[in-house]
Amino acid sequence: MTRRPKIKDIAERLGVSPATVSRALADTGLVAEPTLTRIREAASALNYRPNVSARNLRTRRSMAVLLVVRDIGNPFYLDVVKGVEAAARAAGYAVLMGNAENDPERETEYFDMLRDGHADGMILMTGSLPSTPDFRRRLSPDLPVVVALEMIEGVGFPHVQIDNEAAARQAVEHLVGLGHRRIAHVCGPVPEEMSVRRRQGYRQAMRAAGLPILEGYEQRGDYLLQSGRDACRRLLALPEPPTAIFLANDEMAFGAIHELRRMGRDVPGDMSVVGFDDLYLSEAFFPPLTTVAQPRAEIGKRAMGMLLDMLSGAPAPREPAILPTTLKVRGTTAAPKIS
Repeated sequence: MTRRPKIKDIAERLGVSPATVSRALADTGLVAEPTLTRIREAASALNYRPNVSARNLRTRRSMAVLLVVRDIGNPFYLDVVKGVEAAARAAGYAVLMGNAENDPERETEYFDMLRDGHADGMILMTGSLPSTPDFRRRLSPDLPVVVALEMIEGVGFPHVQIDNEAAARQAVEHLVGLGHRRIAHVCGPVPEEMSVRRRQGYRQAMRAAGLPILEGYEQRGDYLLQSGRDACRRLLALPEPPTAIFLANDEMAFGAIHELRRMGRDVPGDMSVVGFDDLYLSEAFFPPLTTVAQPRAEIGKRAMGMLLDMLSGAPAPREPAILPTTLKVRGTTAAPKIS
């Protein structure tokens, strides 16, 4: 087997010192042209690849970051992962995926990996933290952790997020503008902060329009398709069913539409439906789903950029980075048959 090229081989080939080659390949800015270009060309010709283990021993860094999500099977995370990975790769970092599955023991293990040096930082997208006394006692706001898209109050970690209240308010205002007066909401897992904020946006829009929230019009879901079906079934069983439903994510909206079809109801003829997230399937769904679009890839890039700044010694931002959302009006909303 051919021996792996070393820095010494490049140095001997060019007649320079190994230290000069090391500085050039590390892009320190200390090696001038044309030597810098000659070294890079020689490294490419020899198919030189740095010894990551040796570099990590010198820097005491793993050159890896953890991206922890609540459910790795949810297509919602795909664009976020792409954004994180693009920014990480450009900086020489690998991305390790963590699947929390709402399991406090798993989340604790991922934080232990961070403390033990298996990763240099973490991007957290779980919406909550383990509540065990031992975990809370060891939790420090100085850990290099960035919360993306989700909202975790009271821990001191920097956030990259959207204005969930304003986005939800805009979704409900769209339904009000179409003439709907009986508007229900299926929220996410309260008391998670993101679910609470979207529910607040719904309530604010209803209050501003002078519309009552009838008993049973607020249903609790868990962001999964089945909970959308179940909530829709309960709403249709009410003495005065709604004419429109705003659901806190697209997956629950898909479930609601499936249930409406099963019961012989037309969307949007009999019921208007609005989701939240703008998954890649939302536009391909029939009818195409009206939903709130989040810039997920950009949020991933911003979160990774914020984490890189922290790993370089910059202080963690005190205020969250808030990115804009867009209401995508498509085929699941229309004026009600009755006012």
